[in-house]
Amino acid sequence: MKLRELLQGIEIISSAADLDCEIGEVRYDSRAVQPGDLFVAVRGYETDGHKYIAGALEKGAAAVVCEEAGEGVPAVLVENSRAALADIACNRFDHPSRKLTMVGVTGTNGKTTTTTLVKHILETKGAKVGLIGTNENIIGDEAVPASRTTPESYELQALFARMVEAGCTHCVMEVSSHSLVLDRVRGVRFQSAVFTNLTQDHLDFHHTMEEYRKAKALLFSIADKGAINLDDPVAEKMLADAKCPCMTYSAGRSEADLSAQNVNLRADGVDFIAVRTGELARVRLGIPGQFSVSNALSAISACLLLGLSLADCAAALRTAHGVKGRIEVVPTPTDYTVLIDYAHSPDGVDNILRAVRGFTKGRVIALFGCGGDRDRTKRPKMGAIAAQLADYCIVTSDNPRTEQPEAIIDDIMPGMKDARGPVDRICDRREAIFHALDIAQPGDSVVLMGKGHETYQEINHVKHHMDEREIVAEYFKK
Repeated sequence: MKLRELLQGIEIISSAADLDCEIGEVRYDSRAVQPGDLFVAVRGYETDGHKYIAGALEKGAAAVVCEEAGEGVPAVLVENSRAALADIACNRFDHPSRKLTMVGVTGTNGKTTTTTLVKHILETKGAKVGLIGTNENIIGDEAVPASRTTPESYELQALFARMVEAGCTHCVMEVSSHSLVLDRVRGVRFQSAVFTNLTQDHLDFHHTMEEYRKAKALLFSIADKGAINLDDPVAEKMLADAKCPCMTYSAGRSEADLSAQNVNLRADGVDFIAVRTGELARVRLGIPGQFSVSNALSAISACLLLGLSLADCAAALRTAHGVKGRIEVVPTPTDYTVLIDYAHSPDGVDNILRAVRGFTKGRVIALFGCGGDRDRTKRPKMGAIAAQLADYCIVTSDNPRTEQPEAIIDDIMPGMKDARGPVDRICDRREAIFHALDIAQPGDSVVLMGKGHETYQEINHVKHHMDEREIVAEYFKK
């Protein structure tokens, strides 16, 4: 593809490159550059791609797209190279998202479950659906590992193109606040967009809750229609900021466009009546917890915006299953229950522990930690919630990244001073899980929080294999 074609629609400040040269591939990592490639120098948070322009040229890059360059560089200068990367990706893959019906879900919690439920509902109606999310990316019948909630713009467009090639008609994706601020979804138009909730997370990046909320609200400036969770405290602000028509849904407020009534929380799931103007349907979902009512409503809303009926959505949810790492029951030869959940925010911890307490006959034993190099202010808050809702707490390591695990635990512990039960501190996560299983008694529920679908522990930029399912199985082998 010619450089000129890749740059179509991009405002160029100046160019010292041959716009008619043929480009092999587009790279934003200089280490991957091969002769004839285009290198896009992107300013990141850990490093600046402009530092690697010389190295990319040494490797044979035909041209560079950047915000500044020295003399003699075949550079195309643009105001924002990150935004340019997204536009180049759209051009490179011929705007594949335009050939798909796009559904986007944003919010702190519930994105993975909601997108999975939407995919299931659409597939029951005959659609071939691609999925992009935290757990994995799915292209037709092929599962592709995911490294982040929303991929970088170039990988994202490549995934869309593969979905189109595989015959997908729809794409359902989690849209993170990072992706909205960092132009990863630039050039994508969503036919249906959903906001689940906003609770404390990612303040290391957004700094304030209001900036975090504004980031989420950006989704509704690139969507045709939206759905907002009326139960969330920021719902009114989200509705006010939305640039598209929005419906509302609620698990408790009848004035919402879609609401849940006669909610019945069971040990193995939830039942409720979904009510919409002029119609109602009985919904049964085999995932326990009050938050499952909200997740079901989120998924139904997304599909209603696409023209599906309430009855069809309700019928499809009866055959839906849970998501790996989200209130996942681990098979064990015991009279107590072991669950794995991705809860890694104050609200996430609150939701899962309240759900588990609702069906646990014995004690709730909570094991958790906090991620390193992330918002430190949520650590004591998570500790306080666990201390109040669990009968026994074990504080351990999560993904410490570049921080010292013991220092992270030090930040958690002040929130646990008024715990309702014992609090143990065991830094080694495998050892901590063994301890939780040692103390569990018939009727108890052991909740392993934070890792969820992850099968690794990240320490100093290295991911070490750690699958909690394997650790539990190892315990019972011994």
